[in-house]
Amino acid sequence: MRRAQRDDRCLSSRSFSCGARTDRQPGHERQEPPRATTGSGQDVPSGAHPVSSAVEHERGIPGFRLRRLLHAARRALGFVLKLGLIGWAALAIHYSNLPWGWLRTTLAVAFTAFAIWALWFANAKGARAAFAVVFLLVLAWWIAIPPSHDRLWREDVAVMPRAFIEGDRVRITGVRDFDYRSATDFMPRYETREVFLSDLSGVDFYISYWMPGPVGHTFVSFVFDNAPPLSVSIEIRPESHEGYAPIASMFKQFELIYVVGSERDVVGVRTNFRDEDVYLFRIDASREFARELFRVYLERINELADRPEFYHLLSNSCTVNIVRYARSAAGSDARPDIRHYLNGLFDSFLYDIGLIDTTLPFGELRRRSWINEKAQAAQDAPDFSERIRYSLPPG
Repeated sequence: MRRAQRDDRCLSSRSFSCGARTDRQPGHERQEPPRATTGSGQDVPSGAHPVSSAVEHERGIPGFRLRRLLHAARRALGFVLKLGLIGWAALAIHYSNLPWGWLRTTLAVAFTAFAIWALWFANAKGARAAFAVVFLLVLAWWIAIPPSHDRLWREDVAVMPRAFIEGDRVRITGVRDFDYRSATDFMPRYETREVFLSDLSGVDFYISYWMPGPVGHTFVSFVFDNAPPLSVSIEIRPESHEGYAPIASMFKQFELIYVVGSERDVVGVRTNFRDEDVYLFRIDASREFARELFRVYLERINELADRPEFYHLLSNSCTVNIVRYARSAAGSDARPDIRHYLNGLFDSFLYDIGLIDTTLPFGELRRRSWINEKAQAAQDAPDFSERIRYSLPPG
């Protein structure tokens, strides 16, 4: 009965607050739960995780994207650097002075496997330090490999030239003037040439291609008023069992030689027996520049005769040294150009800077500078140099 009366009172109550306290004290009002916000002060929708929402917001900020890009670039650079160190050391071992090829190959493979394990898969803290130590040992060993004049040289590079300068007179020994029957069958002949600096009138430039493409061999000839031209070709000095290999040439596999010879030899062997395409360009330069360049060459010829050096494709090769010596002779620094290394394009570089004839379109100049047919027709002629220059565009 009492419960029914109570229910009636509840139904008639205007506050519908039966069973609840209606006398709340000030300061004890019902509180709403705080709303989450992001780092920028924006509200997070109900039910969203505030941390994940903040990360999603930051990902839209340009600075965050830049940091991620820089991080990825650092990782990529580190990966490439590691690969470069591993590749260089493996090739240095493979092309080292160890006596047996199978041993060099085995050690190069073993080093590569160890390096990959140490840099990417090892959990040990000292693995990277171990790699650094081994790499430095390989580097020190490679640096210590010395060049030599005492090897069993291939016959066409067996003799080192030497120059003797007495005022205006220059005497050069070891000047090559072979008689060729084929590229590998020849009668060796070396002679001594005497020239005068005051008779030096110009310098000519050659590019020889053994295959189509942007790479060839470059060399120069010094032209005299009262003597035949003298060619100087910067080349590898291979041993009797060796041939040219571009990658090997960067790992102390070949010594360096400056072949000084007659054009009938240095040019003719390429046009007539090695089936190379040879182009001859007259350089537009003063007599003073030609003489200074010749002096630089003579100094380097004697330095090399006194102290052997290694050939290096990128730092001590034909075109790289020609550019270096021309800068020295001119007393100026020319800007670097990719064509110094892609030297089959070096004639276009000379054309662009105006050192060869620019009165003709470059294509026409190049066509007229090809000398193979003239060289083949003048093979053993005493006036070989004059005949290959017949109708050549002037410098």
